Amino acid sequence: MSDKLGLMICGHGSRDENAVAEFAVLAERLRAHFPDWPVDYGYLEFATPIIRTGLDNLRAAGCTRVLAVPGMLFAAGHAKNDIPSVLNTYQAQHPEMRIDYGRELAVDTRMVRAASARIREAIEVAGGDVPAHETLLMVVGRGASDPDANSNVAKVMRLLWEGMGFGWGETCYSGVTFPLVEPGLEHAAKLGYRRIIVFPYFLFTGILVKRIYDYTDKVAARHPDIEFIKAPYLNDHPLVIDTMAERVREILEGANVMNCQLCKYREQVLGFEAEIGLPQESHHHHVEGIGGGHDHHHDHGEDHHHHHHGHEHGDGHGDGHGDGHDHHHHPYPHADHPLGPRSMKQGEGA
Repeated sequence: MSDKLGLMICGHGSRDENAVAEFAVLAERLRAHFPDWPVDYGYLEFATPIIRTGLDNLRAAGCTRVLAVPGMLFAAGHAKNDIPSVLNTYQAQHPEMRIDYGRELAVDTRMVRAASARIREAIEVAGGDVPAHETLLMVVGRGASDPDANSNVAKVMRLLWEGMGFGWGETCYSGVTFPLVEPGLEHAAKLGYRRIIVFPYFLFTGILVKRIYDYTDKVAARHPDIEFIKAPYLNDHPLVIDTMAERVREILEGANVMNCQLCKYREQVLGFEAEIGLPQESHHHHVEGIGGGHDHHHDHGEDHHHHHHGHEHGDGHGDGHGDGHDHHHHPYPHADHPLGPRSMKQGEGA
């Protein structure tokens, strides 16, 4: 007899009623992706229903296998420890029910595109003619005691900065780690950019998002010569829902997703869309021979060094002065960026 599947969306919970309402909307929208399954949700703390209640509902609906996903951006303590503990305890008490736990939203090209859409919304509302290269992007993360989660915010910031062609990018955090929002913005204000876009990389509203906007106003008042723009947080952007649906499907497919998901040859990485499907070839032929395969064939062995990310081939010296148009690579989309390799080379009188 085949399992009756159910979907459980696990949230952290918030004292902010609007945040709880937004999470419920996200859960409702995810239902549309899986119309044949019972779908429920619950929170770790601060709000009801709790996760256990959602699992009770799915069990009452006859579900024998539950696919549980964390409605969280990154895997820190809540996604790594707290939610699995609740799920494992429940399964031990109900051995007739199997619970499989998926991964967090994580760094994903869809999430980056959703973030860029929110940032563009803010730019359109602000208007004006400040070019991207005279704009600094400040991405604000939640902040965790887990450096892996904190480093992911910095990675998202870099993907947005590079993909959208801003003059500079910085990362700060709303709590727990450093730099916090106010000192982070004060530092950014010293860098000489005409416009600073503050983007909270958060799923939902709440006291922290409000605090980020308050600190932005505070720092802006001290720097009237700089335009500060407050971008909206992610909320239920369609690409966020799509990413969460993909996390559910990964459980069923047993996917072991390596970091190749951020490979610009497979996915629409912001700013590098033209490179999807290009053949991947090693440029170290003298070491590895010529690889001419056209499909995304990865050897996921220990080395995992496919397409040699990080090597600079611009002028053969690895010093970053390539102009983005050398014969080995697809043209770099921001080759003319004022702070990029071509401009720097010209600045040196090369």
